[in-house]
Amino acid sequence: MNVGILNIGDELLIGQVVNTNACRMSQKLIAAGMEVVEVCTIADDGTAIREGLERLLGKCDAVLMTGGLGPTKDDITKHTLCDFFGSRLVENAEALANVKRIFDARGYELTEVNRQQAWVPECCTMVNNYVGTAPCMWFERDGKVVVSMPGVPFEMEWLMDNEVVERLRNHFNTSYIVNKNLLVQGIGESFLSDMIEGWELALPKCIKLAYLPQAGMVKLRLTARGSDKAVLQQAIDKCVAELYPIAGQYIVGEDCENLQELVAQVLTREGLTLATAESCTGGTIAQRLTAIPGASVYFKGGVVAYSNEVKECALGVKHETLAAHGAVSEEAVKEMVVGVKERLGSDIAVATTGIAGPGGGSEEKPVGTVWIGLAYKDSVVTKLMHYGDRRAQTIDRTVNEVYSSIIKMIKEQ
Repeated sequence: MNVGILNIGDELLIGQVVNTNACRMSQKLIAAGMEVVEVCTIADDGTAIREGLERLLGKCDAVLMTGGLGPTKDDITKHTLCDFFGSRLVENAEALANVKRIFDARGYELTEVNRQQAWVPECCTMVNNYVGTAPCMWFERDGKVVVSMPGVPFEMEWLMDNEVVERLRNHFNTSYIVNKNLLVQGIGESFLSDMIEGWELALPKCIKLAYLPQAGMVKLRLTARGSDKAVLQQAIDKCVAELYPIAGQYIVGEDCENLQELVAQVLTREGLTLATAESCTGGTIAQRLTAIPGASVYFKGGVVAYSNEVKECALGVKHETLAAHGAVSEEAVKEMVVGVKERLGSDIAVATTGIAGPGGGSEEKPVGTVWIGLAYKDSVVTKLMHYGDRRAQTIDRTVNEVYSSIIKMIKEQ
Protein backbone atom coordinates (compact mmCIF):
# COMPACT_ATOMS: atom_id res chain seq x y z
CA MET A 1 0.00 0.00 0.00
CA ASN A 2 1.46 3.36 -1.08
CA VAL A 3 0.84 6.51 0.94
CA GLY A 4 1.55 10.16 0.16
CA ILE A 5 1.88 12.85 2.82
CA LEU A 6 0.74 16.43 2.19
CA ASN A 7 1.69 18.98 4.86
CA ILE A 8 0.04 22.38 4.47
CA GLY A 9 1.36 25.62 5.94
CA ASP A 10 3.19 28.78 4.90
CA GLU A 11 5.08 28.58 8.21
CA LEU A 12 6.62 25.29 7.09
CA LEU A 13 7.79 26.68 3.76
CA ILE A 14 9.50 29.76 5.22
CA GLY A 15 11.27 27.74 7.91
CA GLN A 16 9.39 29.34 10.79
CA VAL A 17 8.22 25.91 11.99
CA VAL A 18 10.08 22.62 11.55
CA ASN A 19 7.95 20.00 9.78
CA THR A 20 8.09 17.28 12.43
CA ASN A 21 4.70 15.97 11.31
CA ALA A 22 6.14 14.40 8.15
CA CYS A 23 8.76 12.51 10.14
CA ARG A 24 6.36 11.16 12.76
CA MET A 25 3.68 10.26 10.22
CA SER A 26 6.17 8.35 8.09
CA GLN A 27 7.47 6.43 11.09
CA LYS A 28 3.99 5.37 12.13
CA LEU A 29 2.91 4.41 8.62
CA ILE A 30 6.04 2.39 7.88
CA ALA A 31 5.77 0.60 11.23
CA ALA A 32 2.24 -0.42 10.20
CA GLY A 33 3.48 -1.96 6.94
CA MET A 34 2.68 0.90 4.57
CA GLU A 35 5.03 2.47 2.04
CA VAL A 36 5.48 6.25 2.10
CA VAL A 37 6.34 7.15 -1.49
CA GLU A 38 6.30 10.96 -1.31
CA VAL A 39 6.14 13.82 1.19
CA CYS A 40 5.04 17.27 -0.01
CA THR A 41 5.01 20.59 1.82
CA ILE A 42 2.76 23.24 0.28
CA ALA A 43 1.36 26.69 1.01
CA ASP A 44 -2.05 27.56 2.46
CA ASP A 45 -3.38 27.94 -1.05
CA GLY A 46 -6.40 26.27 -2.61
CA THR A 47 -4.76 25.70 -5.99
CA ALA A 48 -1.66 24.18 -4.37
CA ILE A 49 -3.82 21.84 -2.27
CA ARG A 50 -5.88 20.67 -5.25
CA GLU A 51 -2.82 20.13 -7.43
CA GLY A 52 -1.01 18.30 -4.64
CA LEU A 53 -3.97 15.99 -4.06
CA GLU A 54 -4.40 15.21 -7.75
CA ARG A 55 -0.74 14.38 -8.21
CA LEU A 56 -0.42 12.21 -5.10
CA LEU A 57 -3.67 10.36 -5.77
CA GLY A 58 -2.28 9.49 -9.18
CA LYS A 59 0.42 7.36 -7.55
CA CYS A 60 -0.87 6.57 -4.04
CA ASP A 61 -3.61 4.47 -2.49
CA ALA A 62 -4.04 7.04 0.28
CA VAL A 63 -3.04 10.64 0.93
CA LEU A 64 -2.67 11.95 4.49
CA MET A 65 -2.93 15.71 4.95
CA THR A 66 -2.19 17.98 7.90
CA GLY A 67 -2.81 21.67 8.42
CA GLY A 68 -5.19 24.47 7.55
CA LEU A 69 -8.15 23.34 9.68
CA GLY A 70 -8.50 26.20 12.15
CA PRO A 71 -11.39 28.67 12.50
CA THR A 72 -9.54 31.64 11.00
CA LYS A 73 -9.87 32.90 7.44
CA ASP A 74 -6.42 31.69 6.36
CA ASP A 75 -7.32 28.07 7.13
CA ILE A 76 -8.82 26.98 3.82
CA THR A 77 -8.35 23.21 3.75
CA LYS A 78 -11.99 22.29 4.46
CA HIS A 79 -13.28 24.66 1.80
CA THR A 80 -10.79 23.33 -0.73
CA LEU A 81 -11.75 19.73 0.09
CA CYS A 82 -15.41 20.60 -0.46
CA ASP A 83 -14.52 21.94 -3.89
CA PHE A 84 -12.28 18.95 -4.65
CA PHE A 85 -14.91 16.36 -3.75
CA GLY A 86 -17.93 18.35 -4.99
CA SER A 87 -19.49 18.70 -1.54
CA ARG A 88 -20.63 21.38 0.89
CA LEU A 89 -19.94 22.22 4.53
CA VAL A 90 -22.46 21.05 7.12
CA GLU A 91 -22.44 21.19 10.89
CA ASN A 92 -21.63 17.81 12.46
CA ALA A 93 -23.40 17.23 15.77
CA GLU A 94 -20.72 14.89 17.15
CA ALA A 95 -17.94 17.30 16.24
CA LEU A 96 -19.86 20.18 17.81
CA ALA A 97 -20.31 18.22 21.05
CA ASN A 98 -16.55 17.64 21.13
CA VAL A 99 -15.81 21.34 20.63
CA LYS A 100 -18.27 22.27 23.41
CA ARG A 101 -16.71 19.70 25.74
CA ILE A 102 -13.25 21.15 25.27
CA PHE A 103 -14.39 24.77 25.65
CA ASP A 104 -16.40 23.93 28.78
CA ALA A 105 -13.41 22.15 30.32
CA ARG A 106 -11.27 25.25 29.76
CA GLY A 107 -13.93 27.67 30.92
CA TYR A 108 -14.16 29.38 27.53
CA GLU A 109 -17.26 30.76 25.83
CA LEU A 110 -18.06 29.07 22.53
CA THR A 111 -18.16 31.80 19.88
CA GLU A 112 -19.63 31.53 16.39
CA VAL A 113 -16.12 31.52 14.94
CA ASN A 114 -15.11 28.52 17.06
CA ARG A 115 -18.40 26.79 16.32
CA GLN A 116 -17.23 26.64 12.69
CA GLN A 117 -14.74 23.98 13.77
CA ALA A 118 -17.66 21.54 13.77
CA TRP A 119 -18.46 22.20 10.10
CA VAL A 120 -17.15 19.47 7.79
CA PRO A 121 -17.71 18.45 4.16
CA GLU A 122 -20.98 16.52 3.91
CA CYS A 123 -19.36 13.71 1.91
CA CYS A 124 -16.68 12.84 4.48
CA THR A 125 -16.64 10.53 7.47
CA MET A 126 -15.93 12.68 10.50
CA VAL A 127 -13.37 11.16 12.91
CA ASN A 128 -13.50 12.86 16.28
CA ASN A 129 -10.34 14.50 17.58
CA TYR A 130 -10.67 14.12 21.34
CA VAL A 131 -7.54 16.16 22.07
CA GLY A 132 -8.43 19.16 19.92
CA THR A 133 -11.28 21.08 18.33
CA ALA A 134 -10.48 20.49 14.64
CA PRO A 135 -11.98 17.16 13.54
CA CYS A 136 -10.27 14.62 11.32
CA MET A 137 -11.98 13.94 7.96
CA TRP A 138 -11.91 10.72 5.96
CA PHE A 139 -12.77 10.77 2.22
CA GLU A 140 -13.07 7.94 -0.29
CA ARG A 141 -13.12 8.18 -4.09
CA ASP A 142 -12.43 5.58 -6.78
CA GLY A 143 -10.90 3.19 -4.27
CA LYS A 144 -8.54 5.87 -2.92
CA VAL A 145 -8.58 7.44 0.56
CA VAL A 146 -7.80 11.00 1.65
CA VAL A 147 -7.44 11.77 5.35
CA SER A 148 -7.25 15.37 6.56
CA MET A 149 -5.91 16.00 10.08
CA PRO A 150 -5.04 19.13 12.08
CA GLY A 151 -1.45 20.32 11.86
CA VAL A 152 -0.92 20.55 15.63
CA PRO A 153 1.68 17.79 16.20
CA PHE A 154 0.23 16.22 19.35
CA GLU A 155 -3.27 16.19 17.82
CA MET A 156 -1.97 14.55 14.65
CA GLU A 157 -0.08 11.94 16.69
CA TRP A 158 -3.14 11.12 18.78
CA LEU A 159 -5.25 10.66 15.66
CA MET A 160 -2.59 8.53 13.95
CA ASP A 161 -2.17 6.32 17.01
CA ASN A 162 -5.82 5.96 17.92
CA GLU A 163 -7.75 6.20 14.67
CA VAL A 164 -6.06 6.68 11.32
CA VAL A 165 -3.44 3.93 11.11
CA GLU A 166 -5.81 1.18 12.20
CA ARG A 167 -8.55 2.41 9.86
CA LEU A 168 -6.09 2.37 6.96
CA ARG A 169 -4.89 -1.13 7.82
CA ASN A 170 -8.43 -2.43 7.97
CA HIS A 171 -9.48 -0.65 4.79
CA PHE A 172 -6.53 -1.82 2.67
CA ASN A 173 -5.73 -5.08 4.48
CA THR A 174 -2.01 -4.23 4.60
CA SER A 175 0.87 -6.66 5.06
CA TYR A 176 2.99 -6.80 8.20
CA ILE A 177 6.32 -5.15 8.84
CA VAL A 178 8.87 -5.98 11.54
CA ASN A 179 11.75 -3.60 12.37
CA LYS A 180 14.87 -4.25 14.39
CA ASN A 181 17.31 -1.50 15.38
CA LEU A 182 20.92 -2.19 16.36
CA LEU A 183 23.06 0.63 17.76
CA VAL A 184 26.69 0.36 16.68
CA GLN A 185 29.58 2.46 17.99
CA GLY A 186 33.35 2.42 17.75
CA ILE A 187 33.54 1.75 14.01
CA GLY A 188 32.82 3.98 11.02
CA GLU A 189 30.02 3.31 8.57
CA SER A 190 32.30 2.30 5.66
CA PHE A 191 34.43 0.00 7.85
CA LEU A 192 31.29 -1.57 9.27
CA SER A 193 29.93 -2.12 5.79
CA ASP A 194 33.11 -3.93 4.74
CA MET A 195 33.07 -6.04 7.89
CA ILE A 196 29.50 -7.30 7.47
CA GLU A 197 29.37 -7.43 3.66
CA GLY A 198 29.07 -11.21 3.48
CA TRP A 199 26.33 -11.27 6.11
CA GLU A 200 24.45 -8.47 4.33
CA LEU A 201 24.59 -10.23 0.95
CA ALA A 202 23.16 -13.37 2.54
CA LEU A 203 20.09 -11.64 3.99
CA PRO A 204 16.74 -13.16 2.93
CA LYS A 205 14.86 -11.29 0.19
CA CYS A 206 12.13 -10.28 2.64
CA ILE A 207 14.65 -8.33 4.76
CA LYS A 208 16.22 -4.98 3.91
CA LEU A 209 19.15 -3.39 5.73
CA ALA A 210 19.61 0.36 6.19
CA TYR A 211 22.65 2.20 7.52
CA LEU A 212 21.58 5.27 9.52
CA PRO A 213 24.71 7.18 10.61
CA GLN A 214 24.51 9.62 13.49
CA ALA A 215 27.16 11.62 15.33
CA GLY A 216 29.71 9.04 16.50
CA MET A 217 27.33 6.14 15.93
CA VAL A 218 25.64 4.03 13.26
CA LYS A 219 22.14 2.61 13.60
CA LEU A 220 21.49 -0.55 11.61
CA ARG A 221 17.81 -1.07 10.81
CA LEU A 222 16.56 -4.42 9.62
CA THR A 223 13.11 -4.30 8.02
CA ALA A 224 11.11 -7.40 7.14
CA ARG A 225 7.84 -7.30 5.17
CA GLY A 226 5.34 -10.07 4.52
CA SER A 227 1.99 -11.63 5.33
CA ASP A 228 3.04 -13.66 8.41
CA LYS A 229 4.32 -11.57 11.30
CA ALA A 230 5.66 -14.55 13.30
CA VAL A 231 7.70 -15.80 10.32
CA LEU A 232 9.14 -12.31 9.79
CA GLN A 233 10.14 -12.04 13.45
CA GLN A 234 11.89 -15.41 13.32
CA ALA A 235 13.80 -14.37 10.21
CA ILE A 236 14.90 -11.10 11.85
CA ASP A 237 16.00 -12.88 15.04
CA LYS A 238 18.05 -15.40 13.05
CA CYS A 239 19.83 -12.67 11.11
CA VAL A 240 20.66 -10.72 14.26
CA ALA A 241 22.05 -13.85 15.93
CA GLU A 242 24.30 -14.43 12.90
CA LEU A 243 25.57 -10.83 13.03
CA TYR A 244 26.90 -10.93 16.60
CA PRO A 245 29.89 -13.24 15.92
CA ILE A 246 30.95 -10.84 13.16
CA ALA A 247 30.39 -7.38 14.69
CA GLY A 248 29.10 -7.99 18.20
CA GLN A 249 31.97 -6.10 19.82
CA TYR A 250 30.61 -2.90 18.31
CA ILE A 251 26.90 -3.44 19.01
CA VAL A 252 26.00 -1.43 22.12
CA GLY A 253 22.24 -1.90 22.14
CA GLU A 254 19.09 -3.13 20.45
CA ASP A 255 15.52 -1.94 19.93
CA CYS A 256 16.25 1.72 20.67
CA GLU A 257 16.08 4.73 18.41
CA ASN A 258 19.12 6.34 20.03
CA LEU A 259 21.70 5.96 22.79
CA GLN A 260 19.85 8.04 25.38
CA GLU A 261 16.94 5.59 25.25
CA LEU A 262 19.38 2.75 25.82
CA VAL A 263 21.01 4.55 28.76
CA ALA A 264 17.57 5.10 30.29
CA GLN A 265 16.75 1.40 29.93
CA VAL A 266 20.06 0.24 31.43
CA LEU A 267 19.95 2.64 34.39
CA THR A 268 16.34 1.72 35.14
CA ARG A 269 16.99 -2.01 34.86
CA GLU A 270 20.07 -1.85 37.10
CA GLY A 271 18.47 0.52 39.62
CA LEU A 272 21.25 3.09 39.25
CA THR A 273 21.16 6.88 39.39
CA LEU A 274 23.09 9.40 37.32
CA ALA A 275 24.34 12.96 37.79
CA THR A 276 25.95 15.20 35.17
CA ALA A 277 28.46 18.05 35.18
CA GLU A 278 28.58 19.70 31.78
CA SER A 279 30.67 22.48 30.38
CA CYS A 280 31.13 22.23 26.61
CA THR A 281 27.92 20.19 26.11
CA GLY A 282 25.88 22.88 27.85
CA GLY A 283 23.31 20.58 29.48
CA THR A 284 22.63 18.48 26.35
CA ILE A 285 23.38 15.19 28.12
CA ALA A 286 20.81 15.97 30.80
CA GLN A 287 18.25 17.47 28.41
CA ARG A 288 18.09 14.43 26.15
CA LEU A 289 17.75 12.05 29.08
CA THR A 290 15.06 14.07 30.83
CA ALA A 291 13.06 14.30 27.60
CA ILE A 292 12.34 10.59 28.12
CA PRO A 293 9.30 9.90 30.35
CA GLY A 294 10.24 8.41 33.71
CA ALA A 295 13.67 10.05 33.88
CA SER A 296 13.15 10.95 37.56
CA VAL A 297 13.69 7.28 38.40
CA TYR A 298 17.37 7.38 37.43
CA PHE A 299 18.40 11.01 36.89
CA LYS A 300 19.46 12.88 40.04
CA GLY A 301 20.29 16.21 38.45
CA GLY A 302 22.93 18.14 36.59
CA VAL A 303 25.16 21.19 36.77
CA VAL A 304 25.96 23.27 33.70
CA ALA A 305 29.32 24.65 34.82
CA TYR A 306 30.31 26.81 31.88
CA SER A 307 32.49 29.30 33.72
CA ASN A 308 35.47 28.53 35.94
CA GLU A 309 33.74 30.23 38.85
CA VAL A 310 30.83 27.78 38.65
CA LYS A 311 33.21 24.84 38.33
CA GLU A 312 34.80 25.97 41.59
CA CYS A 313 31.76 26.92 43.65
CA ALA A 314 29.25 24.34 42.41
CA LEU A 315 31.51 21.34 41.77
CA GLY A 316 34.49 21.93 44.05
CA VAL A 317 37.12 22.14 41.32
CA LYS A 318 40.26 23.62 42.90
CA HIS A 319 41.33 27.08 41.80
CA GLU A 320 44.89 25.79 41.68
CA THR A 321 43.89 23.03 39.27
CA LEU A 322 42.32 25.48 36.86
CA ALA A 323 45.26 27.88 37.13
CA ALA A 324 47.83 25.17 36.48
CA HIS A 325 46.08 23.02 33.88
CA GLY A 326 43.11 25.00 32.55
CA ALA A 327 39.42 24.10 32.43
CA VAL A 328 39.94 21.79 29.45
CA SER A 329 42.18 19.23 31.10
CA GLU A 330 42.16 15.76 32.58
CA GLU A 331 42.76 17.19 36.03
CA ALA A 332 39.75 19.51 35.80
CA VAL A 333 37.34 16.89 34.44
CA LYS A 334 38.35 14.46 37.22
CA GLU A 335 37.48 17.01 39.89
CA MET A 336 34.25 17.92 38.08
CA VAL A 337 32.97 14.35 37.94
CA VAL A 338 33.96 13.52 41.51
CA GLY A 339 32.44 16.77 42.72
CA VAL A 340 29.03 16.27 41.08
CA LYS A 341 28.87 12.63 42.22
CA GLU A 342 29.52 13.60 45.84
CA ARG A 343 27.25 16.64 45.87
CA LEU A 344 24.25 14.98 44.18
CA GLY A 345 24.71 11.54 45.71
CA SER A 346 24.42 9.54 42.49
CA ASP A 347 25.70 6.06 41.71
CA ILE A 348 27.25 7.22 38.45
CA ALA A 349 28.46 10.64 37.37
CA VAL A 350 29.72 12.05 34.09
CA ALA A 351 31.46 15.29 33.22
CA THR A 352 32.47 17.08 30.04
CA THR A 353 34.80 19.98 29.38
CA GLY A 354 36.17 21.06 26.04
CA ILE A 355 36.45 23.57 23.23
CA ALA A 356 33.41 23.21 20.99
CA GLY A 357 34.43 26.14 18.81
CA PRO A 358 34.50 27.70 16.38
CA GLY A 359 36.89 29.90 18.40
CA GLY A 360 38.87 29.43 21.58
CA GLY A 361 41.37 26.82 20.43
CA SER A 362 45.15 26.86 20.64
CA GLU A 363 48.04 24.84 19.24
CA GLU A 364 48.13 22.78 22.42
CA LYS A 365 44.34 22.44 22.68
CA PRO A 366 42.75 22.86 19.23
CA VAL A 367 39.03 23.35 18.63
CA GLY A 368 37.27 20.03 19.11
CA THR A 369 39.38 18.96 22.10
CA VAL A 370 37.11 17.37 24.71
CA TRP A 371 37.79 15.68 28.04
CA ILE A 372 35.16 13.27 29.36
CA GLY A 373 35.07 11.97 32.92
CA LEU A 374 33.05 9.09 34.37
CA ALA A 375 32.80 7.98 37.99
CA TYR A 376 31.21 4.72 39.17
CA LYS A 377 31.81 2.94 42.46
CA ASP A 378 35.51 3.57 43.29
CA SER A 379 36.53 4.08 39.68
CA VAL A 380 37.16 7.36 37.85
CA VAL A 381 37.84 7.12 34.11
CA THR A 382 38.82 9.92 31.74
CA LYS A 383 38.88 10.11 27.95
CA LEU A 384 40.50 12.63 25.62
CA MET A 385 38.61 13.11 22.34
CA HIS A 386 39.30 15.23 19.25
CA TYR A 387 36.21 16.01 17.16
CA GLY A 388 37.20 18.75 14.71
CA ASP A 389 35.98 22.30 14.31
CA ARG A 390 32.22 21.86 13.87
CA ARG A 391 30.52 22.98 17.06
CA ALA A 392 27.21 21.09 16.74
CA GLN A 393 28.98 17.90 15.64
CA THR A 394 31.43 18.12 18.54
CA ILE A 395 28.58 18.41 21.04
CA ASP A 396 26.61 15.54 19.47
CA ARG A 397 29.64 13.24 19.30
CA THR A 398 30.59 14.05 22.87
CA VAL A 399 27.08 13.32 24.14
CA ASN A 400 26.91 9.98 22.29
CA GLU A 401 30.36 9.02 23.54
CA VAL A 402 29.24 9.75 27.10
CA TYR A 403 26.12 7.61 26.71
CA SER A 404 28.00 4.64 25.26
CA SER A 405 30.68 4.97 27.95
CA ILE A 406 28.01 4.80 30.68
CA ILE A 407 26.65 1.58 29.17
CA LYS A 408 30.12 0.01 28.83
CA MET A 409 31.14 1.01 32.35
CA ILE A 410 28.05 -0.61 33.85
CA LYS A 411 28.58 -3.80 31.84
CA GLU A 412 32.23 -4.09 32.83
CA GLN A 413 31.74 -3.63 36.59
